[in-house]
Amino acid sequence: MNGTSTELAAPPPGARPEVARPEVARPDPALAAELGALRVGPAVLATGAATGPLAGTATVVKDLFDVAGVPIAAGNPDWLATHPVPERHAWAVQRWVDAGATVVGVSHSDELAFSLSGTNVHYGTPANPRAADRIPGGSSSGSASAVAGGLVDYALATDTGGSTRVPASYCGIFGIRTTLGRVPLEGAVALAPRFDAVGVLARDGATLERATLPLLAGSDAQAPAPAPRGLVLAEDVLALADPEVAAAVADAARQLASALSLDFSTTELAPDRLADWRAAFMARQMPDIWATHGEWVTSTRPSFGPGVTTRMADASGANPALGAAADEARAEVLAALDRALSAGSVLAFASASGPAPRVDLDAASKGALRGRTIAMTCIAGLGGLPAVSLPLAEVDGLPVGLCIVGRPGDDELLLAIARAVDIRWSADT
Repeated sequence: MNGTSTELAAPPPGARPEVARPEVARPDPALAAELGALRVGPAVLATGAATGPLAGTATVVKDLFDVAGVPIAAGNPDWLATHPVPERHAWAVQRWVDAGATVVGVSHSDELAFSLSGTNVHYGTPANPRAADRIPGGSSSGSASAVAGGLVDYALATDTGGSTRVPASYCGIFGIRTTLGRVPLEGAVALAPRFDAVGVLARDGATLERATLPLLAGSDAQAPAPAPRGLVLAEDVLALADPEVAAAVADAARQLASALSLDFSTTELAPDRLADWRAAFMARQMPDIWATHGEWVTSTRPSFGPGVTTRMADASGANPALGAAADEARAEVLAALDRALSAGSVLAFASASGPAPRVDLDAASKGALRGRTIAMTCIAGLGGLPAVSLPLAEVDGLPVGLCIVGRPGDDELLLAIARAVDIRWSADT
């Protein structure tokens, strides 16, 4: 359903003429209902500027980001009931609005972003347009569903332990976790602030770059993106994935390097430390989550789904002193990256340990899958690294993401690779 243009009156003499506002394509309400991706909308919640790199486009934002005048639930009705309606936009939302984006919805999130599945006992599970019987992935489930289903071309997300990269992989779309701290999280509900980063999901690489650049600090005077030079496949990290996923991703990595004329090589990033890195990530994440939300959980006693209930209980008993191991792990991650990557090169492995699991997967199997996936996704979290999931592989007709990771600040390099990817994407595939 398209909006209608309005005829503007002539400006008075000497006044600066108004810029005609591009017409914004409004999302189809029937499609929105079919996807179940939005908690609020589709409706115009914030009108984008008339000019800018995103002028004339529509987007949705994850149910963690403040949108002025719109109650935010963070995936939980008790949060919705106990927090005031925001009076201003979150920093990232305002940045997009200033760049021309019109916000037309608030997309579903897992509860407090504390999950990777995309299921929500309160608000339901958004559709995975690539596989109706599979989960969309979380915690940016609604944003991924809205993009993969064609409701919008790009959407705002977050990524702590993979919450942008995993749904991008499951739904067969592009997604970036930005370098820690490059995009301010002011006005967004935190989970574990030492790992939380802004993410963007998009239907193609060019759109991912177009939507992300306005968010990156200093992007008003953006230097040309560096030319990608090499791709290094981390075979020990890739081995954490299902064997068929590892094979498909390795093949996709070789094909990508060939298509973009990148030097291709393999490495063992840290074969004896990957399990310790995951443990260090969890040792820091869990007490940070309790420090962020413990007071509210204790005073409000909110109703959580079973998985979040268990994990929040674990967080409440976590020993903050053990989090110091994450500092050592971070230094190891950065040193390993320096050893593996020359200038202009990126690391590659799978975005998730398997394709999207079935909606009815039992809790034990879901937990095992989550654990193996976090062992891969935590590398970017520990290092504060930018990472992009590219929808370049499939297993039994299900999408699997190829994850490329750069050093801190290499966001533009990763985006340049995403833009260069020549892939036909369709919501019907």
